[in-house]
Amino acid sequence: MDVTQWLLESDPSIRWQVMHDLQDEPAEAVATERSRVATEGWGARLLTLQDADGYWGGDEYGRDRKSVTWTLHSLRRLGVDPTDPRVRSAVSRVRENVLWRDWGDLPYFHGEVEECVNGGVIALAAYFGELGAGSDRMIGMLLDQQLDDGGWNCEPIEESRHSSFDSTLCVLEGFLAYEQALGHAPEAVTDARRRGEEYLLERSLFRRRSTGELILARYADFAFPPYWFYDVLRALDYFRSIGARPDPRIADAVDLLTSKRTDDGRWLAGTPHGGDVFFALDAPAGEPSPWNTLRALRVLRWYEGADGRAG
Repeated sequence: MDVTQWLLESDPSIRWQVMHDLQDEPAEAVATERSRVATEGWGARLLTLQDADGYWGGDEYGRDRKSVTWTLHSLRRLGVDPTDPRVRSAVSRVRENVLWRDWGDLPYFHGEVEECVNGGVIALAAYFGELGAGSDRMIGMLLDQQLDDGGWNCEPIEESRHSSFDSTLCVLEGFLAYEQALGHAPEAVTDARRRGEEYLLERSLFRRRSTGELILARYADFAFPPYWFYDVLRALDYFRSIGARPDPRIADAVDLLTSKRTDDGRWLAGTPHGGDVFFALDAPAGEPSPWNTLRALRVLRWYEGADGRAG
């Protein structure tokens, strides 16, 4: 089957990323398609579900996925245009009204205390144009919270001095988005990000350093949206987004990714992470997944690109 054509028959959020990441379409055509995310399909539906007080689902974070944090992350992953007036209005309502009520009523874009949460909020602030004093606060905390092995862990330090893949990738995504939004960053941020990347690379993105075994089965189960959960596809897509040549230590992770391609050239949806949602953004588990297929194809295009594999 023509996998690209199949992807283009999906939501605008899929189509514009296919045009940009797989087809190298002209910037004007990509921007036109991207503009539809705020007015059609999943992105438009999420925007209309915001309450007048700026909240989604009445919660800033929440165990379910009907909250400010997870809705903004979904909009970011859909690639909604952050300059669209509808998006700016929604983000303004968050900035002006949403508070971390369990953390001293800090404004939303000032974050709270946990590494995985703050890494995500920095990524959101960078994407939606909300970097400022709150971001500086979170960056300072995260620099102090980096562990000796190079990563981060949301578990209390007295319980674990070893990093978590989940927490580490959340922080790395935030740091990278921060650097890319600014066009530059303090050297300490870049150094911390690279140390965090080394933590993952030294473990081939999914293996125990001591035995070489798969750390957790869910690392090989690709679900979209990923929320705070780590998996190999999310990690590979992160390293692609850096814009550098592939590190040779990701080869095993790429082999794992390609092993999951079906005979018709697509990837299947993973097991959804728990929590109530407004509506599903991907196919049911075990069915062909537009999101996994798109992300896998752009990772492979980067890995097997014109420069060849890194050596």
